[in-house]
Amino acid sequence: MTAADPRPLTGEPVALDLLNTRWASEGGPLDLFAGAAGLSRVEGLAVWLESTGLAGRFRADAPTLVHLLTAREALARAVADPADESARALVDAVLEHGRIRPTLTAEGPGERAEFDDPTWGPAWTAARNYLELLESAPDRIRKCASESCVLHFHDVSRNGTRRWCSMAACGNRAKASRHYARTRER
Repeated sequence: MTAADPRPLTGEPVALDLLNTRWASEGGPLDLFAGAAGLSRVEGLAVWLESTGLAGRFRADAPTLVHLLTAREALARAVADPADESARALVDAVLEHGRIRPTLTAEGPGERAEFDDPTWGPAWTAARNYLELLESAPDRIRKCASESCVLHFHDVSRNGTRRWCSMAACGNRAKASRHYARTRER
């Protein structure tokens, strides 16, 4: 049985969900792959694989974690600065470890991912998902507007104006802060 996911934001597309394995708390920065919530590194990986729906396809082991950390750093750099050529090269290096194979299924044309080394599977899947996000709506990949928050999200709101990772957390704190500032001025 996999431990509960301790992260404050889950359910984002795989690429952003991987970035969100690092988050800030009142006690300082936390990392799901570095002992957050008392989990070992590999246990953190197992939690992440489970929460992203990849647990049945890939193993939670040390080589997979090393490759996933490589992908996380590449994606973090690419999201922070899409014009960074070295960040794009890092994402491309992760993508070199897999490919899409066209298939014919009972339902018609399909495709499946193939890997020379299956320990690259989760890393490649996250990098591939980032490309899909860029293709569909690059302007909807966002970092939370809170200065103290490091989380990322894919804005799926109708008008594309979401600013916070969560209205219950960062959004509420921002509203409370503005309210406090207005009442102090009076």
